[in-house]
Amino acid sequence: MDTNGARLHVTEQGEGHPVIFCHGFPHTWYMWHRQLPAVAAAGYRAIAPDLRGYGKTEVPDGPDAYTNQAVIGDLLGLLDDIGAEKAVFVGLDFGAQLVWELAWRAPERISGIIVLNNPIQPRPPKAPSELWARAAKRHFLHLDYFQKPGVADAELAADPKSFLRRVYYSLSADYHYLDTWQHPAEGTGYLDVLPAAPALPWRWFAESDLDTLAAEFDRTGFTGGLNWYRALDRNWELTADYADAKVTVPTYFMYGDRDPDMEGFSGRDPLGTMQAHVPGLREVTKISDAGHLVQLERTDEVNTLLVAHLRDLLGS
Repeated sequence: MDTNGARLHVTEQGEGHPVIFCHGFPHTWYMWHRQLPAVAAAGYRAIAPDLRGYGKTEVPDGPDAYTNQAVIGDLLGLLDDIGAEKAVFVGLDFGAQLVWELAWRAPERISGIIVLNNPIQPRPPKAPSELWARAAKRHFLHLDYFQKPGVADAELAADPKSFLRRVYYSLSADYHYLDTWQHPAEGTGYLDVLPAAPALPWRWFAESDLDTLAAEFDRTGFTGGLNWYRALDRNWELTADYADAKVTVPTYFMYGDRDPDMEGFSGRDPLGTMQAHVPGLREVTKISDAGHLVQLERTDEVNTLLVAHLRDLLGS
């Protein structure tokens, strides 16, 4: 699909009102492969794109091509291409940040948003990289490490399957991700801080899942995804006009009780902050025994919530 000047790969199932799933790092559309059939069976058109720099979608050069503003252009182009005025948008990780900003920039194209694990955060007073560099003086922080062009790119691409196994495990409820902060930043790579992962299958993830994801990153490498991190200062600059903006579209939020973003990256009171900045918030659900990849770790619970929220928004 050609949209916004880029070639966008999408996977879809079903017919009806569009529901567009936005993934994070290091993911592809496949992170939603268990949600698409459930949403399609409920009577909606489930669409999961490989976002810019991932999978079979084009990989533009340079971090400036990976701003939320640019990717929102892709999503709005996707809506135009399928002839839809509005969609429900679902986001996790970077996909969540994308959906929050989309709700500021184009609320007229949104029927509702469903966000997993990454609550909205106020615009910080300084560029994000300054804050991360300060934290990295105390301990390793992937947000700072990923700012160095070419460094993490080479480290992670050396063995994508091993890296993905370890990072997915570390983000799950089966490990405490913030233990990676026990390592110093100086002279440390990401693989130095990630735990060894147990053999697959896990209770929520199969060897075939890992093979599917690793095959894509074997082919593309990780630079496209890492450029999303390197574009975060530019996102900060481009959202100056939205510093006091509220999210007024109908919003649903669900999160794993062991999610590291909720614990360590979203401020002291993430739910209170979200309530203050999202007057459209309708429901918040905590999912037990789940980490960052809640849609895989607790597939049935997430799918049940997704369908219930869609019916609340759109009807059967």
